[in-house]
Amino acid sequence: MNRAKINFRAVADVLNEVLQAGLQVLRFGGRTLQGMSWPALLVACLMAAFVLSILPLALTLFAFFLLVKLAIGVFLIGRREQRNEEHPQ
Repeated sequence: MNRAKINFRAVADVLNEVLQAGLQVLRFGGRTLQGMSWPALLVACLMAAFVLSILPLALTLFAFFLLVKLAIGVFLIGRREQRNEEHPQ
């Protein structure tokens, strides 16, 4: 089997490619923002602020309620097992 070796040069090449792609995306975004009218730019900024503030809140609430659900499930399973031990059928 012919396996490619991972060395510093290969990692540096991948990181360089990622950097070039990121810079290309930033340049494209800059040109897009430059061509927008002021009202469109305002709407884009408001949407970005909305996403950046609401998305972390939604993820945090999701994680919190998931943990609450798991805690309630563990409590109910433990209680059910305890009840079955006290009253065997």
